Amino acid sequence: MAETCKMKYTVLDSPLGKMELSGCERGLHGIRFLRGKTPSTDPTEAPASPELLSGPKGPPEPLVQCTAWLEAYFHEPAATEGLPLPVLHHPVFQQDSFTRQVLWKLLKVVKFGEMVSYQQLAALAGNPKAARAVGGAMRSNPVPILIPCHRVICSDGTLGNYSGGGQAVKEWLLTHEGIPTRQPTCKALGLTGTWLRPSRGSTSSKPSGRK
Repeated sequence: MAETCKMKYTVLDSPLGKMELSGCERGLHGIRFLRGKTPSTDPTEAPASPELLSGPKGPPEPLVQCTAWLEAYFHEPAATEGLPLPVLHHPVFQQDSFTRQVLWKLLKVVKFGEMVSYQQLAALAGNPKAARAVGGAMRSNPVPILIPCHRVICSDGTLGNYSGGGQAVKEWLLTHEGIPTRQPTCKALGLTGTWLRPSRGSTSSKPSGRK
């Protein structure tokens, strides 16, 4: 019988508002924007109250690592390169699927200040014709920012949707990384040098959750 995760929650104050991190001793499960509501207002979800993180053991290590990584991302981005990524333990990473492959490829290949099109990412994941499926994978991303689905845009240079917090959040994140968000065409964007270079691709698709 599979071991049941004892979920823990914490809330991070960020320049984009409050963010809820969830996880267990085995890994990080989710990152989500609270959009102004308190964690306890939804009776269908466990409340992200400080009491859940109190006790002799303190918060699980994956939540500690995720908090440190996000704090660095928002306030000292270069420092993220030296920080460990938490193990990812959301169900999407526990089974072999195209979604997992796409998310893992995005995490490993598309770095801070770079962007990639849905079609390019589909090719990196091994199926160049699966751009629409890549869009579905982005919507299924349980850990936005950590797995940077905000860096995935349309081939014509338009930003596309962002389920992590809406298009305004996507624009903020791209601007934070120095990526122009008002370019009219793919060609113009290519001149900025921020498009992913094909040589950055990797053949690995196994999600260890760490750098």
